[in-house]
Amino acid sequence: MTPSPTEQIARALLYEGYILYPYRASALKNRHRWTFGGLVPRAYAEASDNTERWFLRAECLVQGNAGTTLSVSVRFLHPMLTVERGSHSQEATERAVLVPDVQLDELIARPRREAFSFAKWRSAERMQHAIMGDIELSAVWVAERVVRVAVRVSNLTPLEMSEHVTRDDAVLRSLASAHVALGVEGGEFVSITDPGEELRSLAAECRNEGVWPVLVGQPGNRDAMLASPIILGDYPRIAPESGGDFFDGTEIDEMLALRVMTLTDAEKREMAETDPRAKAILQRVESLGAAGLAALHGTSRPGSRPQPGSRVRLRPRGRADAFDILLAGKAARVVSVEEDFEGLVYFAVTVEEDPGRDLGDRGQPGHRFFFRPDEVEPLDEESP
Repeated sequence: MTPSPTEQIARALLYEGYILYPYRASALKNRHRWTFGGLVPRAYAEASDNTERWFLRAECLVQGNAGTTLSVSVRFLHPMLTVERGSHSQEATERAVLVPDVQLDELIARPRREAFSFAKWRSAERMQHAIMGDIELSAVWVAERVVRVAVRVSNLTPLEMSEHVTRDDAVLRSLASAHVALGVEGGEFVSITDPGEELRSLAAECRNEGVWPVLVGQPGNRDAMLASPIILGDYPRIAPESGGDFFDGTEIDEMLALRVMTLTDAEKREMAETDPRAKAILQRVESLGAAGLAALHGTSRPGSRPQPGSRVRLRPRGRADAFDILLAGKAARVVSVEEDFEGLVYFAVTVEEDPGRDLGDRGQPGHRFFFRPDEVEPLDEESP
């Protein structure tokens, strides 16, 4: 089954920075693992002069009512020490903690706390320390039909501090690449990045530490949000040209594929022995062929925001006048992108079914309308 765009993004976040080019355990940057979204034990963080984080906090806005239902899950990697042929390296196990769905009125009345733990595990070549933590959920009304939801994830794994405790000791008990997925039924999330003028001050009051929440899924949908340890824009996407993970979002697939091709045979052997995922990269690159490599080159696509000529669906949110009601759901064309003296962006549009649309194209009043970015949804050419 092909994963959804949301699942693809969540998995990319989970493994971002997992292992970096040149994908060898001996490389300096692969000795300092789990650099994105890592939550170390609280005792270690509090002894490290605030250079390490032991909790994350995600806050976002939900428009809904008392019966609106919220779902929350937390995903992270559980590091594992591997000893093979006398050398030490680190791998990881995927972990997920699901919080039972809760209605907003219940959460407002009584915040929730869900504890979790994963036991110590050992084999002849691998060892994993026990970890434990908790997830705290709370909510509060901040305006009519607007609730601020807070999720806090903490690493409460015991670690007795002494002068002999190293960062590796803490890392092996950490929640690596930790992030939060939120869903809502009977309501919708508000973009924290682009909340619209009427909710801008409330969005600014949301406190996010270690993560940043963005809307995910199909553009225009507002039922899913991902609190990411890497700052993303709303509705992020994996490039369709990408054939698999390279674990390094600061680079592009073509560049990394070419770099892997330049490794010596000895370096490739070490890469294959370092980690199963590194070996998979090597096998994928070596099987690319000319056509596969060419598919990674020279692709361009427009920006995520509509541009002049783009087709959009109107979703007025303010209901400031009769036109907000009359034009709701109508298909329109963007004529221009305007910016006022306060730096706020608006799309000037003409409505497709308007018989005087040509007058709007020429800038005549009464046939040209203005909407904020959060009030339009991209629409393809075939949609009615």
